[in-house]
Amino acid sequence: MKWLLSLLAALLPLTAQAAELKMVTESYPPFNFREGDTYKGASVEQVRLLMEDAGIDHTMEMMPWARALFLAENHAMHCVFTTVHNQERDRRFKWIEPLLTSRTVLIRKTGSKANPKSIEEAKAFRVGTQRDDFTQTILEQNGFPRIDLAADLQLTLKKLMTGRIDLMPISEKYYVSLKRDGQPIESTLILAEDIYSIACNPSVPDELIGRMQKSLDKIIADGTQQRLFEKYGLASDQKE
Repeated sequence: MKWLLSLLAALLPLTAQAAELKMVTESYPPFNFREGDTYKGASVEQVRLLMEDAGIDHTMEMMPWARALFLAENHAMHCVFTTVHNQERDRRFKWIEPLLTSRTVLIRKTGSKANPKSIEEAKAFRVGTQRDDFTQTILEQNGFPRIDLAADLQLTLKKLMTGRIDLMPISEKYYVSLKRDGQPIESTLILAEDIYSIACNPSVPDELIGRMQKSLDKIIADGTQQRLFEKYGLASDQKE
């Protein structure tokens, strides 16, 4: 009997460790960003709140998007956010949603001659985005011939400002945030409407997924999600 109790005691730390989720994300303000040593943003705060409510141990790390997506798809007990839930990704992950809904727009630098009014017209220009971002899939599926890929969103935006690319697809919410911060950019057309979510590796137990979804539903129902949108300047866009 003693040996059985000893075995159970030894397994308890392993069970607790196995239940810890690794939450990975990218720098994409105002949803996820770093301020000093602190992670902030409308999505970051939602994830923290729902994980606390669900009683699930977790860590959070920020990294380039392609690596974050790779880890969530290929490593057990990993989840990535803020992730667009589209058909191409649907069966590769388990989903908790919505962290938010938004449209994806093509933007240009203010005053640029690149001013397409349709997707067909936009194909004549150089379009930049992040490697393995969902917008890369949108551009490829629509037959854009010149796609410039960068490691992260900030580098893509820098290329837009310096004229190395003509157009850039981003979330409409992020576009509103950049305009508010004084960035010289303009929206040209809408590419898609999207649901942004937490995408988890299939190894994450359904029981944990269910608890996370229940906790997210709760912060949506009690108005917490909307208050976070307001806190980060997303409220007006969210109501459209």
